[in-house]
Amino acid sequence: MRVTPRLLLLAATLAFSAFAQTTPPAAAPVPKKIPAPGISLTDADRAELTAGATALRAELDALARDLAAPADARLLALLPDVEIFHKAVAWSLDDDTFYSPKEIAFAKHLLATGRERAAQLRAKKSPWLEARGLIVRGYRSKLDGSVQPYGLVVPADLDLSKPTPAMVWLLGRGEKRTELAFLAEREGGPPQLTPKGVVTLVPYGRFCNATKFAGEVDVMEALAAVRAQYSIDPLRIAVAGFSMGGGSTWHLATHFPGLWCAASPGAGFAETPIFTKANAPGKEVRPAWEQLLWRHYEATGISGNLFNVPTLAYAGEIDGQKEASDLMEAAMAKEGLKLERFIGPQTAHKYHDGTKTELTTRFEALIAKGRDTIPADIRFSTYTLRYPESSWVRIDGLEKHWERADVQATRSAGSSINVATKNVTELYLTSGDQRVVIDGQELSAPANRTGLRLRKTDGKWALASAAPTGLRKSPGLTGPVDDAFMDAFVFVRPSGKPLNPELGTWVESELTAARHLWRDVFRGDTPVIADTALTDADIANKNLILWGDPTSNKVLAKLLATGQLPLTWDAKTLTFRGKTYASANHAPILIFPNPLNPRHYVVLNSGLDFRNDGYTNNALQTPKLPDWAVVDLRTPPGPRWPGKIVDAGFFDESWK
Repeated sequence: MRVTPRLLLLAATLAFSAFAQTTPPAAAPVPKKIPAPGISLTDADRAELTAGATALRAELDALARDLAAPADARLLALLPDVEIFHKAVAWSLDDDTFYSPKEIAFAKHLLATGRERAAQLRAKKSPWLEARGLIVRGYRSKLDGSVQPYGLVVPADLDLSKPTPAMVWLLGRGEKRTELAFLAEREGGPPQLTPKGVVTLVPYGRFCNATKFAGEVDVMEALAAVRAQYSIDPLRIAVAGFSMGGGSTWHLATHFPGLWCAASPGAGFAETPIFTKANAPGKEVRPAWEQLLWRHYEATGISGNLFNVPTLAYAGEIDGQKEASDLMEAAMAKEGLKLERFIGPQTAHKYHDGTKTELTTRFEALIAKGRDTIPADIRFSTYTLRYPESSWVRIDGLEKHWERADVQATRSAGSSINVATKNVTELYLTSGDQRVVIDGQELSAPANRTGLRLRKTDGKWALASAAPTGLRKSPGLTGPVDDAFMDAFVFVRPSGKPLNPELGTWVESELTAARHLWRDVFRGDTPVIADTALTDADIANKNLILWGDPTSNKVLAKLLATGQLPLTWDAKTLTFRGKTYASANHAPILIFPNPLNPRHYVVLNSGLDFRNDGYTNNALQTPKLPDWAVVDLRTPPGPRWPGKIVDAGFFDESWK
């Protein structure tokens, strides 16, 4: 048997588990492994690629040491531009995901390119920063410390000394698009839609997830990396994509409306239940909380956010995914907006050449025009403070999460703003106007300020000088469980013995499954430390994902001892929200502000919570659990749940 890092991961899991009384089971089987297994390598090819990857890794480690001086900080920051080549080959070797002899040859090319870039860095040079045409680069993610690749198209005739427009192109589904395959695509040619006169960014998106969770963060981190390297005009950034990338475009255009000057979703999907037929007759009825959480990503319910984002929707006339544009057109009409559509005549799931030419011309004009720095009118809706803002308006408090919140704000002559709200308790305006009429109530703001905070208490608005104290749901602290994985996190595993063997076995199984899912679907290795190794820096900077129970996990025991977590848990009982459960066969899953640092989360016993039905269907990779759940361990984990969910729900806006 060949030993790979994946097997070593499992071996380390078993060896580390001093608290488990029985051998933990392997990760739960998935319906179809992605990326799929590839072809067999010859012994000679495997030996050559393994030796090359090992040598490149050694040089990368040496460079990290040799460039550690402050004077070399700029060069050290470029190390991911080399690491992407090592990761692409090493992961394909580990996972046996070479799909053709061409990919084997390309892997050898990548190792050669990696050696070349490493030598250039050692010589304190970085010529790829000035390159034109097709370029591949990388960055290190804040989420898990992984290196992620991205592609660029930099036109040869573009004047980069001036503020430069950019377009983010989002890819369609590709179940075999490993990092190696992605780099081959990026070196092979530009994406399907490439407007003239712009820098085109093609994020990897962390594989095949329609910019959900880490995929969404990847787009923003890659865009930030590009904006740090090039003088990107913030008023001329567009977003587009096709198929899965069209779904990604609907999502990002509606949830980040203040970022884009234009959007062009091609095909794709704009919501979950209709596209996936999740509520079709004869299918299992989804829990109410799961259906409510479909709002996390749906674009139809917040289609009015496209008020300031000119949107060019494309679909083939006979493409089943034309449905997304149909639904968005109807949803926008209800908001008083008209969707601009381009339909490829008698075309299935692809661009029609003539129609694409028309669309591109129109898209180029919108990018050239750009967006307003401070638009006079804002129309913004959200269901969660994970997505709180548009341009100069930010919602900082809701009356109730997962119900739609609306803000309509208009700036008029005479330095005044008129605002109408629904389901909003706190608002921050960054414009400099001094007179505000909000929900019919007039307020006067002091002069010479940088922003205006408005807070509603007992139905009346007033000026506020600072954010409120105490626990409350706010941007970055909203739940549900899956929200913890959209910022830096660390798995904190137990080092002691559990309350009972069954709980220990369940924890190990769920932890192992969570690590496998993150690697398979989001192309990174979860950071894992023992409860005895937690540092002050971890507490200050990361969401803590705690596995185990009060006797096995010292960090969890410490937090419970503060009395600031909303549960009590000992050898006999688990008490939560007024209900008592037997500790012998129940476990909690929850997300809550960390008592040691309320700016970050603590999560108990859960990774990302979609399971088999979302593993290979990115439209179903939506939150499956709300803020908390209680699991009956007498029912083993299955394809949808980590056991029998005996109760689940949301905390209120004060985390109660």
